[in-house]
Amino acid sequence: MTTDQKPAPQQEAKDPDSRKSPASPRRRWVRTLGIGLLAIAVAGSGGYLWLDASSDVHNAGQNECVNVTPTGQASPGDRDAVCGVLESLIDAWDRNDAVAYGSQFTEDATYATYVGSYYEGRADIVNSHKALFGGFLEGSKLANSYLGIRFLSPDTAVVTGRGDDYTGDAPDELSKVQTYTLIREADDRWRVAAFQNTQRKSVMERISFILSPDTRPEAEK
Repeated sequence: MTTDQKPAPQQEAKDPDSRKSPASPRRRWVRTLGIGLLAIAVAGSGGYLWLDASSDVHNAGQNECVNVTPTGQASPGDRDAVCGVLESLIDAWDRNDAVAYGSQFTEDATYATYVGSYYEGRADIVNSHKALFGGFLEGSKLANSYLGIRFLSPDTAVVTGRGDDYTGDAPDELSKVQTYTLIREADDRWRVAAFQNTQRKSVMERISFILSPDTRPEAEK
């Protein structure tokens, strides 16, 4: 080799883009997964809205408690007395008066909320509602409908219904199912001895009725 000979230069790439490597299998898999999850989310949200919209309540109950025909051992006037207690509860709530609300319960009453809070005794019920009416339920009102009144004995009645608290316009559909157990006390007044409040899960209920039709209540068929 002579001194004026130079080593051959390395061959340059003909196309600058040829230096770019193709998309890796991992990147393609992530992209495909993302598109699939997005499609599932869109389909799922549409399905949820359909389930919610198609979950109607046929047995909405009576707007007035006194329009319910009671069953069991009821003497004349007992239904009206029991309904009077429930109307007093609504009136006290609408005024956000925790003391008046609690006065409709027995001294040892139990009170279970839809979020799972469990109160024992009138004082506990009054104190909790003072806090609620002074906080996020301030200015709220109650909407109720009544499904049934059963007198288990001359001095014990169970009232089932639907209800909701609201501000502004009353809701078209009540989202909670409620049970009141009332007793006639020694002073001949009826009071609530136990209250249970359950949030209705319309979509879960609809799914249950689709997958297992026999779970649908007779009144909802």
